[in-house]
Amino acid sequence: MTKQTIRLLMPQWQGGNNPNYSFGAELLAWLAPDNDQPLIHVPVQAYDGTPLENENGTYGRKQLLEQLEAAQHIIYAHKPDRIVMFGGDCLVEQAPFAYLNERYGGELGLVWIDAHSDLVRIVGYDYGHTLPLGNLLGEGDEEFAKHVKIPLKPENVFIAGLEAPTEQDTEMIQRLGIKMAGTQELMNSMDSIKNWIKQNNIKHLAIHLDLDVLDPKAFRSLLFANPEVPYDFSAAGTMRFPQLLHLMKELSEEADVVGLGITEHMPWDAIHLNKLLGGIPILSK
Repeated sequence: MTKQTIRLLMPQWQGGNNPNYSFGAELLAWLAPDNDQPLIHVPVQAYDGTPLENENGTYGRKQLLEQLEAAQHIIYAHKPDRIVMFGGDCLVEQAPFAYLNERYGGELGLVWIDAHSDLVRIVGYDYGHTLPLGNLLGEGDEEFAKHVKIPLKPENVFIAGLEAPTEQDTEMIQRLGIKMAGTQELMNSMDSIKNWIKQNNIKHLAIHLDLDVLDPKAFRSLLFANPEVPYDFSAAGTMRFPQLLHLMKELSEEADVVGLGITEHMPWDAIHLNKLLGGIPILSK
């Protein structure tokens, strides 16, 4: 029986309070290999120049919740077996992965490939994209977490590529018993992640790929590689393309990959060129 796979394009920017995430998502979907999988656009309120307000500890909370619900409506209308998500900030992963955990009886495995845990709120950084994994586990932000009908099992989550975990990260990872491995460990051996799949009998797997797990010296289309304004609020990734591709292929051999989300594409050269072209009179009038 052929499994139904849908692609979602969700150019959400509010979770990172950065309108450039929208353009990055659209370009990401365009760059992906073409096939017969339908591409469905999740409606997202475009940036109109109005600054987001901090609503109960999260900038743009109302818009983010509305967009989460829009993604849920689309997914439940199609009832797919597999989902590919192009984002956007990391919060776009909540709707598809929560659905897939329901679809596979609460036994979904999730590999979170990210330089950051996305488990806990960062003090002084009130953005929704810091919490999607916490929400999926039934923790995180209560208003978002209540949209997860069946929280993921902590033992079914593996964080790969985490850089410089905070005290809050470490406390939650240890309390929940989440497995993890840094970039250097995975470069030396994939045994930790393969053993985790076998020990937990994971048959169906979703993969979150935050592109910021990549080394900004090797890949410039990241928040951390802004050529004009250095970003040093949190640690940058150190993974390289060959290692990342090897990891993705190994995971695909170990389990049935039913979900893939790719997020936080920040193509600075294309962003600046787009602005330049938009300012040339013969092109803009």
